[in-house]
Amino acid sequence: MTVVVVGAGPVGVTAALLLARRGLDVLVVDRHRAAYPQPRAVHLDDEALRVLQAAGVADRFAAVSRPMAGLRLLDGAHRTLVEFPRGDGAHGWPQASMFSQPDLERVLREAVAAEPRVELRGGVELVGLADRAGPVRLTVRDRETGVEEELLADAVLGCDGANSTVRRLIGAWMHDLGPTERWLVVDLVAAVPLDVWPGVHQVCDPERPATFMPVAGSRYRAEFRLRDGEGAADLDLPAQLARFGAAGCTVTRAAEYTFAARVTDRWRSGRVLLCGDAAHLTPPFIGQGLGLGLRDVHQLSWKLAAVLAGADDALLDTHQAERAPHARSLVRLAVLLGRLMTGGGERAALVRRVVLTGVRRLPRLAAFASSSRTPPLRPGPLVRRSRFAVGSPVGGLLPQPPVDRPGRLDDVLGPGWAVLTTGGPVPADWPGPVLRADQLGSPWLVRWLAGRSVLVRPDRIVAAVAR
Repeated sequence: MTVVVVGAGPVGVTAALLLARRGLDVLVVDRHRAAYPQPRAVHLDDEALRVLQAAGVADRFAAVSRPMAGLRLLDGAHRTLVEFPRGDGAHGWPQASMFSQPDLERVLREAVAAEPRVELRGGVELVGLADRAGPVRLTVRDRETGVEEELLADAVLGCDGANSTVRRLIGAWMHDLGPTERWLVVDLVAAVPLDVWPGVHQVCDPERPATFMPVAGSRYRAEFRLRDGEGAADLDLPAQLARFGAAGCTVTRAAEYTFAARVTDRWRSGRVLLCGDAAHLTPPFIGQGLGLGLRDVHQLSWKLAAVLAGADDALLDTHQAERAPHARSLVRLAVLLGRLMTGGGERAALVRRVVLTGVRRLPRLAAFASSSRTPPLRPGPLVRRSRFAVGSPVGGLLPQPPVDRPGRLDDVLGPGWAVLTTGGPVPADWPGPVLRADQLGSPWLVRWLAGRSVLVRPDRIVAAVAR
């Protein structure tokens, strides 16, 4: 079975590695001959690291990234309103990691080069797509020679970004969930490490919202919202950087970006499926742009492998049913937090100072704000949870505490469905592995199970619970 992935960014290449690990041959095509050399994404949370772990590259990614200390919200005078620390999460990785995207892309492409089931062809653009009875037919064109070629695939993944050709060819449309904003994104290199707090600084100033963060090594990033009618040349960049203690840094790139909040109306046409920025765009205020795309392909890869092995095609309907509400909730959260942090005038700034400083005295709210956990999936065919089951782990990601076995908990569970228990009920005819948490050397996991048995999907989502 052959899957064609259109788009060789981090989402597309991760998809190829995940599919290859499930025994599928994958061809990745991209209109560019090489990876994009400039940094774009700079943050991943511990849930996204679980996806890279499943793809076999998490340890290599950890070597080129660094844990993020947390998030500080500052007022217009750069005084700290509140700090949300990040540390070791429940998933076996730092709650938040900072990195330079070219480093991640190099790690992914090195893994692809060592994977015999994956072929990557650059300089090739998609110009036609037909999904009728039988294989999907793609027409691709060599951008240098102009020669066109027809390809046949058992399935196609559109991971080709915000201006997705695959999305256009299947007739899908993006729906706006919030306003667009123009920001100037500035990448910096320092001759010596800056004496700054090693987390994200978010300036909640309606006059000039800004973000500053150490990325990795001697690299830093600053972002400034542009006013209506204002261009990059109108911004006094040296003065703005000086406010963060970064006046002596070398600017390696300064580019205007339009931050949008959009989700596609259609994630699937037959065996053509959308993932990543082809399916959703989110403002950067919760750092979930790339993470959302990695979740897409993690939750899709095992379903697609099952369908290509003979399962009913209806399984692919769950791609949109599960991912669209999850994406919409996170995109809307990013829009809301952006407004709360940067919207309004002087009166709003005063209210923001009072509210945010009060967060420190509300431990539960502060803990929620410091968590990297994303919302659980909604109930459906693959998520058996009552809408009224408050506190149920169903629909969420299984925690991954340390265990006394080789590797991590995900490695011990294996690539398929599994049951994790401390002696609770397990169907007698259950064909998959059954693991006893009390035999894995993790008292934390035993306490978390609290006498329950949990059914875990291949993407580590908890599908059901029994007592």
